[in-house]
Amino acid sequence: MVAITPDYLTLTVPVRLLYGQPQRSGQGMTAQDDLSDVETATLGHFLESGFMAPALQALLPERRIFGPALTVRMPGDDGSILVEALSRAEPGQVIVIDRCGDLRHACWGAVTTCAAKARGVVGTVIDGFVTDRSAILAEDFPVWCRGRSPVTTKPRRLGGAVNVTINCGGVAVRPGELVLADESGVVVIPPGESEAHIRRARQMQAEERLLLARLRAGETLADITRAA
Repeated sequence: MVAITPDYLTLTVPVRLLYGQPQRSGQGMTAQDDLSDVETATLGHFLESGFMAPALQALLPERRIFGPALTVRMPGDDGSILVEALSRAEPGQVIVIDRCGDLRHACWGAVTTCAAKARGVVGTVIDGFVTDRSAILAEDFPVWCRGRSPVTTKPRRLGGAVNVTINCGGVAVRPGELVLADESGVVVIPPGESEAHIRRARQMQAEERLLLARLRAGETLADITRAA
């Protein structure tokens, strides 16, 4: 588990840390942006861009989350910026963390999970590693990451940024862009495109249910596709 020191709890954010304008959870989102029944794999049938690297996998595969991105750029072993990001987080947001290529240090664990839940964050996507897996699972908090590491970030106060354009899993993510994550992976949908993509995905999923029913009834896939 993470050891909490007084220094960590009283962290003062230095001027070298950069902050963009926050994107509130309701800004730019409408009722049509409800992705609770949309699968990333369905979007993958007709989209190519916006999908993060498949190496980013869910700790809770049965969960699906969506919401506007609260972006964080966190270099190396310095975890200072995450303290500020978690203090700025708003209900309904998805925290998306760019680890700037660091493949050694875990930036997320028991304490950050508790802090995120208390702020109403719906989940976190990390282009890097986590620790305290059991604590994260016990909190039932959805996280997508590259894996686990016992080596953690430290409060070095060297830099970082919140609410700026980042790169996570090979995808450029801007503050407030719609993030959808489930058992298959993570996709980022730019503003203005979500309604059309959601409508098409729902239609495809309805058609798939009919296809599965026909297969269970005895038709072959070859027969069905020839008749299409």
